[in-house]
Amino acid sequence: MKKRILIVGGVAGGITAATRLRRLSEEDEIIVFERGEYISFANCGLPYFIGGVISNRESLLVQTPGGIKARYNIDVRIQQEVIRIDRKAHSLRIKNLQSGDEYDEVFTHLILSPGANPIKPAIKGIEAANNIFTLRTIPDSDQIKKFISENQPKQVTVIGAGFIGLEMVENLIKLGLLVRVIEMLNQILPPLDYEMAAIAEAHLIDQGVELILNDAVVEIQEHGSKIITKSGKTLKTEMIVLAIGVSPENKLAMESGLLIGEKGGIKVNSKLQTNDPDIYAIGDAIEVIDFITKSPAQIPLAWPANRQARLVADIINGMEKEYLGTIGTAIMKLFDLTVAVTGNNERLLQIKKIPYQAFHIHPKSHAGYYPGASTLDIKVLISSDSGLILGAQLIGHEGVDKRIDIISTAIRTGIKASELQEFELAYAPPFSSAKDPINYIGYIAENLLKKEVQLTQWSEIDQLDLQTNVILDVDEPAEREIGFIANSINIPLNELRSRLPELPRDKKIHVYCQVGLRGYIACRILKLNGYDAYNLSGGYKTYVAVKNKESSKY
Repeated sequence: MKKRILIVGGVAGGITAATRLRRLSEEDEIIVFERGEYISFANCGLPYFIGGVISNRESLLVQTPGGIKARYNIDVRIQQEVIRIDRKAHSLRIKNLQSGDEYDEVFTHLILSPGANPIKPAIKGIEAANNIFTLRTIPDSDQIKKFISENQPKQVTVIGAGFIGLEMVENLIKLGLLVRVIEMLNQILPPLDYEMAAIAEAHLIDQGVELILNDAVVEIQEHGSKIITKSGKTLKTEMIVLAIGVSPENKLAMESGLLIGEKGGIKVNSKLQTNDPDIYAIGDAIEVIDFITKSPAQIPLAWPANRQARLVADIINGMEKEYLGTIGTAIMKLFDLTVAVTGNNERLLQIKKIPYQAFHIHPKSHAGYYPGASTLDIKVLISSDSGLILGAQLIGHEGVDKRIDIISTAIRTGIKASELQEFELAYAPPFSSAKDPINYIGYIAENLLKKEVQLTQWSEIDQLDLQTNVILDVDEPAEREIGFIANSINIPLNELRSRLPELPRDKKIHVYCQVGLRGYIACRILKLNGYDAYNLSGGYKTYVAVKNKESSKY
């Protein structure tokens, strides 16, 4: 039977669903309604367009209504806003935003892909400001570029330190502007854990960014030229970019009686159906299931939207498919660094009361003897029960994308962390090492699960009772001159066996080195000689990243 499928919203979800629907059926009628003037554009590229990295505005336009009509025979209607869903009549009420006229269209199937809106908080004075911008659409980017061109600001304040906010920071600095970031949390990039965020924060400051954490904007004065923070700071600014996050566009769904989930997104089942079986929803507007915790989540990313769009087209055409949840794999460029995450962080696992073990490693991106090798900062979270990977966070100058994708694939396919040691990965000195960092993750996971090594975390080391614990530094004396943990004693690794009698057997020995490898070897020596030994996860490098942050002013 011929279907009449109406789609609310374009961009990633709506257009992907529409074109897949057409590839599955030539006879179905497909209409896409988009209230904006652009039906399909690369919104992830907008910060780089503002910074001049992407110079051609037209390159951001993925499809046009005419192009879609010619290739797919899909009716695309821009500047047409769906204002009401009549579920009983199976119809939409649409308003033509150019003429003001309203009309109705009936459907056999409806797909909601309205996306999400930038959060604009109720800050006192925000409505009177004439220099505040958000970034979600091409017109948003046009307004920002126009303001900078016409007003020539020298200083910009970015409120919010998530992925979009920090991408804007980098690109504003490319334009020669001084940039301040204000973030209400005590760290940037909430998907990262505190100690990993500290590494990225240090890099931001090195690039000249003024970073204000654990503070919030409570008032905007003088039409946007003065900011008052919760801590009492008064800050001058010439321009403000709001990058606090996004909220799902759920108004239309809510007004029509569709269920809204606890995270604010439209509630759907594994078939992407709402509580009305003929109405589907996809993309940033929906509440998904976290693939790992199996609990509701709001994860507005491009990959899930595209995948859901293809699936919903298949499902409407009778295929037995399901959307099994979102892992939350994401990556960003942060000046010279790459930052990537997948799965859950520690905070979420603690909230969900999921037993886990965390460990850090700092391997080289490729063979150390080949020029250009740099450090990868890696944190991995594994299930204490099953040994499955629960999440990972990576920061580095190269090779981050390769490793995060491998870990994400392992999560999706149910591969245990210890099995990563079996992964046969491409090796040549310019690209990796014979034992890739991915293999190291597998070795460490196996050691932990078999209790061949025990770990101390950076957050625990300063809290140790020295009556019952010893902190042992196995670095060389020259390394210790650069920095060391207070109250530690120094026995270089190569001297450890001959100096074992210096260590008390009735105390726990907490060992550290620069990155954890020598600490692990020392722990094995100690354990095989009858000591209760613990290795500091990530070594001094992880520990000192937090200490440097806490001793600074930001």
